[in-house]
Amino acid sequence: MSNPATQPNTTPGMLIVVSAPSGGGKTSLVNALLKSDENLCVSVSHTTRASRPGENNGVNYHFVDTTEFQALVERGEFLEHAEVFGNQYGTSKSSVATNLAAGQDVVLEIDWQGAKQIQASYGAELLSIFILPPSQEALRQRLRGRGQDNDEVIDARMAKAISEMSHYRDYQYLVINDEFDHALADMRSILRSRRLERNYQESHQQGLLDSLLSE
Repeated sequence: MSNPATQPNTTPGMLIVVSAPSGGGKTSLVNALLKSDENLCVSVSHTTRASRPGENNGVNYHFVDTTEFQALVERGEFLEHAEVFGNQYGTSKSSVATNLAAGQDVVLEIDWQGAKQIQASYGAELLSIFILPPSQEALRQRLRGRGQDNDEVIDARMAKAISEMSHYRDYQYLVINDEFDHALADMRSILRSRRLERNYQESHQQGLLDSLLSE
C-alpha cells in the first residue's frame, strides 16, 4: 500500500500576481524563480504590442493584432485585460485554470489594473507582490540601459512608472530590487512562507495529515 504522504499532488495550485513599473526587474526575477522552483509556472499573456528583439511568440507573449485581441475579450476568454502604453494585454482564463488544476502555482506578470481585476475575484486566495526600484534615478538608468527608447519616451515611461508605483498599497508584499540576489531571495522567502501557511499545507498535505491523525 502506498504512503498517502507521497502520492502525487492533485490539489489546485496558488495564483501569484507580480507587478512592477517598467524597468523594475519583474521579468528577470520571475525567470530566476522559475529555474529553481519546479512547482512554479508563468502564465504567458496575450498582447497587441510588437515583439522586441529576442522575444518569441508563445514563450514571452502571445502576439496578436487588435482585432484578434478584441475577439478574445468579447468571447470572455481573459481572466483580466488592460491597456498599457497604448497596447492591450490579457491573461488567458483557460490556461491559468488548467495549470492551477494540475497543482501548479501560477505567476501572472501583470500591471496594477489587471491585478485589481484578479484581486476582486480571488481575494485572500491570491498572493500579490509589488517590485520597487531603489530610486527613481536607478529606474531611469535601467530604462536608458535598454537602448530601445529615446529620452522623450523614457520621460513618458518614468511618469507612468511613478503613477504605477503609487498603487503599491494594493499588494501584500513589497520587494525592493536594489541588489538582484537579495531581491530574488526575498521573493523565494515570500513563496516559502506562503506555502507553509496552515491552509496551504492542509490542502497539499492532506494525505500525511490523515495518516498522522489516524488511530
